[in-house]
Amino acid sequence: MSTPRVFKMSFAKIYPLYVQKAERKGRTEAEVETIITWLTGYDHDALHHQLDQQVDCATFMTAAPDFNAKANQITGVVCGVRVEDVADPTMQRLRYLDKLIDELAKGKPLEKILRS
Repeated sequence: MSTPRVFKMSFAKIYPLYVQKAERKGRTEAEVETIITWLTGYDHDALHHQLDQQVDCATFMTAAPDFNAKANQITGVVCGVRVEDVADPTMQRLRYLDKLIDELAKGKPLEKILRS
Protein backbone atom coordinates (compact mmCIF):
# COMPACT_ATOMS: atom_id res chain seq x y z
CA MET A 1 0.00 0.00 0.00
CA SER A 2 1.38 3.43 -0.90
CA THR A 3 1.86 6.21 1.59
CA PRO A 4 -0.93 8.81 1.46
CA ARG A 5 0.21 11.99 -0.27
CA VAL A 6 -0.82 14.15 2.69
CA PHE A 7 1.73 12.36 4.90
CA LYS A 8 4.55 13.78 2.78
CA MET A 9 3.19 17.34 2.68
CA SER A 10 4.78 19.93 4.92
CA PHE A 11 2.55 20.82 7.86
CA ALA A 12 3.73 24.41 7.32
CA LYS A 13 1.83 24.40 4.01
CA ILE A 14 -1.38 23.10 5.58
CA TYR A 15 -1.33 25.33 8.67
CA PRO A 16 -2.09 28.57 6.74
CA LEU A 17 -5.00 26.81 5.03
CA TYR A 18 -6.48 26.00 8.44
CA VAL A 19 -6.01 29.64 9.46
CA GLN A 20 -7.60 30.93 6.25
CA LYS A 21 -10.60 28.64 6.68
CA ALA A 22 -11.10 29.85 10.24
CA GLU A 23 -10.60 33.53 9.41
CA ARG A 24 -13.10 33.37 6.53
CA LYS A 25 -15.68 32.40 9.13
CA GLY A 26 -14.70 35.11 11.62
CA ARG A 27 -12.45 33.00 13.81
CA THR A 28 -8.79 33.68 14.63
CA GLU A 29 -5.36 32.17 14.14
CA ALA A 30 -5.05 32.04 17.93
CA GLU A 31 -8.09 29.74 18.07
CA VAL A 32 -6.56 27.49 15.40
CA GLU A 33 -3.34 27.35 17.40
CA THR A 34 -5.28 26.58 20.58
CA ILE A 35 -6.93 23.62 18.86
CA ILE A 36 -3.62 22.31 17.51
CA THR A 37 -1.84 22.64 20.84
CA TRP A 38 -4.77 21.02 22.69
CA LEU A 39 -4.83 18.06 20.31
CA THR A 40 -1.11 17.46 19.88
CA GLY A 41 0.53 18.67 23.07
CA TYR A 42 2.89 21.03 21.24
CA ASP A 43 3.22 24.38 22.99
CA HIS A 44 3.41 27.65 21.02
CA ASP A 45 7.19 27.55 20.61
CA ALA A 46 7.31 23.85 19.69
CA LEU A 47 4.50 24.28 17.16
CA HIS A 48 6.28 27.17 15.47
CA HIS A 49 9.56 25.25 15.53
CA GLN A 50 7.83 22.40 13.67
CA LEU A 51 6.45 24.91 11.17
CA ASP A 52 9.88 26.51 10.69
CA GLN A 53 11.47 23.07 10.19
CA GLN A 54 8.92 22.22 7.47
CA VAL A 55 8.23 18.79 8.98
CA ASP A 56 5.85 16.61 7.03
CA CYS A 57 2.34 15.92 8.32
CA ALA A 58 3.09 12.34 9.29
CA THR A 59 6.09 13.37 11.38
CA PHE A 60 4.16 16.26 12.91
CA MET A 61 1.43 13.93 14.13
CA THR A 62 3.53 10.93 15.12
CA ALA A 63 6.02 13.12 17.01
CA ALA A 64 3.28 14.98 18.91
CA PRO A 65 4.55 15.21 22.47
CA ASP A 66 1.23 14.57 24.24
CA PHE A 67 -1.60 13.63 21.90
CA ASN A 68 -4.80 14.40 23.80
CA ALA A 69 -6.52 11.40 25.36
CA LYS A 70 -9.91 13.01 24.67
CA ALA A 71 -9.30 12.78 20.91
CA ASN A 72 -11.34 9.58 20.82
CA GLN A 73 -14.38 11.74 21.66
CA ILE A 74 -14.05 13.44 18.27
CA THR A 75 -16.63 11.99 15.93
CA GLY A 76 -18.17 12.93 12.64
CA VAL A 77 -17.46 12.99 8.94
CA VAL A 78 -14.58 14.67 7.10
CA CYS A 79 -14.38 14.28 3.33
CA GLY A 80 -17.06 11.60 3.45
CA VAL A 81 -15.18 9.45 5.97
CA ARG A 82 -16.12 8.97 9.63
CA VAL A 83 -13.07 10.02 11.65
CA GLU A 84 -13.69 7.36 14.28
CA ASP A 85 -13.51 4.64 11.60
CA VAL A 86 -10.16 5.61 10.06
CA ALA A 87 -7.86 2.59 10.43
CA ASP A 88 -4.44 4.23 10.07
CA PRO A 89 -3.58 6.00 13.37
CA THR A 90 -1.62 8.81 11.70
CA MET A 91 -4.38 9.49 9.19
CA GLN A 92 -6.92 9.39 12.00
CA ARG A 93 -4.95 12.04 13.88
CA LEU A 94 -4.93 14.25 10.79
CA ARG A 95 -8.67 13.72 10.33
CA TYR A 96 -9.26 14.60 13.98
CA LEU A 97 -7.52 17.91 13.38
CA ASP A 98 -9.50 18.49 10.19
CA LYS A 99 -12.73 17.83 12.08
CA LEU A 100 -11.83 20.25 14.87
CA ILE A 101 -11.00 22.99 12.36
CA ASP A 102 -14.32 22.31 10.61
CA GLU A 103 -16.13 22.69 13.94
CA LEU A 104 -14.33 25.99 14.55
CA ALA A 105 -15.28 27.28 11.09
CA LYS A 106 -18.90 26.28 11.68
CA GLY A 107 -19.02 28.54 14.74
CA LYS A 108 -18.92 25.93 17.48
CA PRO A 109 -17.72 27.39 20.81
CA LEU A 110 -14.07 26.63 21.57
CA GLU A 111 -15.00 24.98 24.89
CA LYS A 112 -17.09 22.39 23.05
CA ILE A 113 -14.47 21.86 20.36
CA LEU A 114 -11.92 21.11 23.08
CA ARG A 115 -14.32 18.63 24.67
CA SER A 116 -14.32 20.58 27.96
